[in-house]
Amino acid sequence: MPLVTLTTDIGIYDYIPGAIKGRLMQCNDQFTIIDILHSLPPFNFPQAAYICKNVLNNYPAETLHVVLTNVFDEPPKQMLFAAYKDQFIGCADNGLLAMILEDEPAKVIGLPLPISESISIFDCTTAIGNAFNALLSGKKLEDIGVNDVAYNIKNTIRPKLGQDWMEGQIIFIDNFENVIINITKSAFEEQRAGRGFKIVFKRDEVIDRISGSYADVPHGEKLALFNSAGYLEIAINKGNAAGLLGLQGYTENSAASAQIINNKLIYQMVKIYFDE
Repeated sequence: MPLVTLTTDIGIYDYIPGAIKGRLMQCNDQFTIIDILHSLPPFNFPQAAYICKNVLNNYPAETLHVVLTNVFDEPPKQMLFAAYKDQFIGCADNGLLAMILEDEPAKVIGLPLPISESISIFDCTTAIGNAFNALLSGKKLEDIGVNDVAYNIKNTIRPKLGQDWMEGQIIFIDNFENVIINITKSAFEEQRAGRGFKIVFKRDEVIDRISGSYADVPHGEKLALFNSAGYLEIAINKGNAAGLLGLQGYTENSAASAQIINNKLIYQMVKIYFDE
């Protein structure tokens, strides 16, 4: 059965996620639909890209990933349907596709939406579902939608680099309040070049080693490790790092590394200093 994953920012306390799945099943009642997440924070493109990118890497070939987040960031005129390696992605034309892939897709087509002032999330869903069903029926991708379509691109937020330092942004906080930074293990090792280091956040919090697991430190102690997706993570063994350390997800409209929220200084970036 064709696999279809579904990721949205709609939340679970609404009929809409269930109705979206119904619309997909109307396109093809053989679809096996897998819920990934419906609680993505609205308007947070870096977090949506982090989740979707790491879902994409773990599914079998020819899986369709339907991503319905920030769909109405602008009045939608088309949805996008992209082939990337051996996977497919259907999403809004809002810049997120480029952030998820961080690479050129093999092919992107546009799926025109009805000309109407009342385009709904279900119209968007049906356009993607019908495109995937047509592909499964043997049609070529270029015969399903608009070829060589122009689409919006948002650049991925990347760490800042200096000769002896790198600065990353907090892109995700998980259910345990572990804090994920947009620094990958490969980028860290390349910049480190075998040198010693100090991971610095807030004003005086320092970590100077990479742990292999949470249990490498006593209960209540902070640590840094690279998570299963290969990203730098700051955690507290049996504790909530984000809340206890005053860390928050990065927002693109924040001009500084810290903000005062509810009279509390909240930090959104982490800096690593390397030995000279």
